[in-house]
Amino acid sequence: MLGVAYAMAPSGGQEGGGNFLLSFLPFILMFVVLYFLLIRPQSKKQKEHQKMLSALTKGDRVVTNSGILGTIVGMSEKDNIIVLRIAENVKIEILRSAIGGKTPE
Repeated sequence: MLGVAYAMAPSGGQEGGGNFLLSFLPFILMFVVLYFLLIRPQSKKQKEHQKMLSALTKGDRVVTNSGILGTIVGMSEKDNIIVLRIAENVKIEILRSAIGGKTPE
């Protein structure tokens, strides 16, 4: 029985570790899966949101990240401030980055 165990053991100068690439293959596969499931969709969503923010114009109905619905009545490109009308004679100033998305008319 011991003869079989010695025969299966690596010989003198070899290590039992195997190929370097094969030992890191599970980590590489996990990174690829995480990239396609988490990183890539998130960056795609962020690009679409930035595109939507840059395409905002006066008269667009929007919702803020806090849930306030309003219509854009004024914009400042250099300050990134948007003026929203949320009710008759009620206007608020918010940052462009606080816009969550457009709402249907």
